[in-house]
Amino acid sequence: MAPPLLSRKIRQSITQGLDKDFTSGVSKLQIADICRGLFNFPETIVTCDEFVLHLSCDSGVISVQSATFGRTSSKICSVGRPQGQTSNTQCSMDVPAVSKLCDGLRECELNTQGLAAKDPCFGTYKYYTINYICIQAETSVTCHGGYNYLKCENGKIQINTANYGRTDKITCSEGRPSSELQNSKCYSPNALAPVSKSCNGLESCEVFATDTVFTDPCFGTYKYLAISYFCLPPGIRSSMVCEHEENDLNCEDETAIQIHSANYGRTDSNTCSTGRPASQLAKTDCYALNSQTIVTNGCEGKNRCSILASNRMAGSMYRHIQIPVHLILLRI
Repeated sequence: MAPPLLSRKIRQSITQGLDKDFTSGVSKLQIADICRGLFNFPETIVTCDEFVLHLSCDSGVISVQSATFGRTSSKICSVGRPQGQTSNTQCSMDVPAVSKLCDGLRECELNTQGLAAKDPCFGTYKYYTINYICIQAETSVTCHGGYNYLKCENGKIQINTANYGRTDKITCSEGRPSSELQNSKCYSPNALAPVSKSCNGLESCEVFATDTVFTDPCFGTYKYLAISYFCLPPGIRSSMVCEHEENDLNCEDETAIQIHSANYGRTDSNTCSTGRPASQLAKTDCYALNSQTIVTNGCEGKNRCSILASNRMAGSMYRHIQIPVHLILLRI
């Protein structure tokens, strides 16, 4: 029998600029917070274009599951807008920048102006819809030139996110001139791979925040190394499936699968590389936003399940899916 629900809290998370009819009481845009911490149900944030988007986690760090920009309802973000700007409800595009900017942070504020790469429907007033979960992870920040230790009291390190750059004007700012803090959209394209290589599977490791380890993504900006990581408990198992291949997750009798994390993409140039041209292996910061949601929905709580690593929207990047799996005793 499945574990009992601890509580049910239905709430709405809609930010500035929405129609007042949708900001009072229970509306069509509802989020169920059920067993938060035991199961990760997504939070939904809707933010009108040109307003500030705000994501936060009371505990844990942000993991964006989906992010879209457009209009699928004529009611949302419609106050003061002519009908011609709200009638097109077949407009939507993915915004991967939100995941890149916010994943691994406890709090994330983004100015939505120019956040999307292009305008998916000219003349329509649009809004952002973000679905995210808060995952339990440790965090580490190391200012440029320094070093830090990642530790797990019980378990092994599994790196979740890593960025060498700057995403706000406050972190590692003491004594620095204002000119070195202004660029808050500074991201290293290769931070995850070396940190993962140095730390994954260990109880502790040392990390260095220097240009000799990471590519300098923004010359003249004072940078820092921000890491989020899991401490995987004993008994964790990991499954790696190359694109277009299938694999089974199996538990012993009277145990069930608990998905710890999942990513469909590429985080190093070696995994699933046999026979592949270098052009398909070069990008090592490739993540599918909904990986964990899809795998969790298909496998969580089951004794066995099958995983197919495929994507109908796949481009030229050859991908793989990595899934740390924890076995939990079934409650009878």
